[in-house]
Amino acid sequence: MKFLVKRALTVAALLATSGGIALADDFPSRPVQLMVAYPPGGSTDVGARIVASIAEKILGKPVVVLNKGGAGGQVGWTDMARQKPDGYFIGYINLPATNTVVLDPERKAIFGVDAFVPIINQVLDPGVVWVRADSPYKTLKDLVEAAKKAPNTIRTATTGILSDDHLAILMLEEAAPGAIFRIVHLAGGADQLKEIMGGHVDVAFDNVGSIAPRVRSGELRALAVMDHQRSKFIPDVPTMKEVGYPTVISSSTRGIAGPKGIPQPVLKKLEEVLRKAMEDPEHVQKMESAGLAIKIMVGEEYARYYRETHAQAKKYTEWAKSRAHR
Repeated sequence: MKFLVKRALTVAALLATSGGIALADDFPSRPVQLMVAYPPGGSTDVGARIVASIAEKILGKPVVVLNKGGAGGQVGWTDMARQKPDGYFIGYINLPATNTVVLDPERKAIFGVDAFVPIINQVLDPGVVWVRADSPYKTLKDLVEAAKKAPNTIRTATTGILSDDHLAILMLEEAAPGAIFRIVHLAGGADQLKEIMGGHVDVAFDNVGSIAPRVRSGELRALAVMDHQRSKFIPDVPTMKEVGYPTVISSSTRGIAGPKGIPQPVLKKLEEVLRKAMEDPEHVQKMESAGLAIKIMVGEEYARYYRETHAQAKKYTEWAKSRAHR
């Protein structure tokens, strides 16, 4: 009897293994959708289109970028959480923005931190404060002094409520007592550019990758980078530490995840294909040209980063909520 049970378990294990191999070999049999939770034109969208164009050559099937912007990313992440976990619908998670949507009870998110399985990170993008080239604010000092003289009048854009950009504004207000900004929440970097160029917003807090090419062309002016060191993409722009605010450090990571439950063989294939695509010289060159800093994290390394970021975001979300929901 013991022999029969042991043999049955062995056969079951072999069938499961062979089934997993077959599943990975057959995947994908149709196009893969790659969701971006922001409108077209922002830095996440740019990075998605670069990697998708290379990954589809490796996969042998189209990788279709699907923009589902709205509610600071919540619309897209809600949609991804509802998808069948078969590997055919994956999408970008933007940390800490994805974390803060989960953590803010007023957002009433239908998904939790465990709704997604992290696959691979693509970008770590430092924050930056920027204005239109003809703005009266030539330096961050000019901006802070103006915000002190006329509190709550300088229209300052974020890429969404409790986004890294929103938290960065609050950090600067804390570091520069008396400076209070009139915060305007927008759907993403593309909306920021539209509102700034249209004269409807005075200053934006975003990330280097969203604006580096336009800073280099002279269309926009960057006032400070929210990192410990200068960005190689806009090396003439000082850091927050250099202009007197060393505690104002902020960044956004953009990586690819999927709904929880993707079969392990499919998950591993996605990791391998996307890593290969991101390490491709074409990807590296195009990302460099776009001003997007590559930071590849795969599998457990990325999952660990996701958990750690969530723990940090919890503290910052509670802090931001305590500041009058600004």
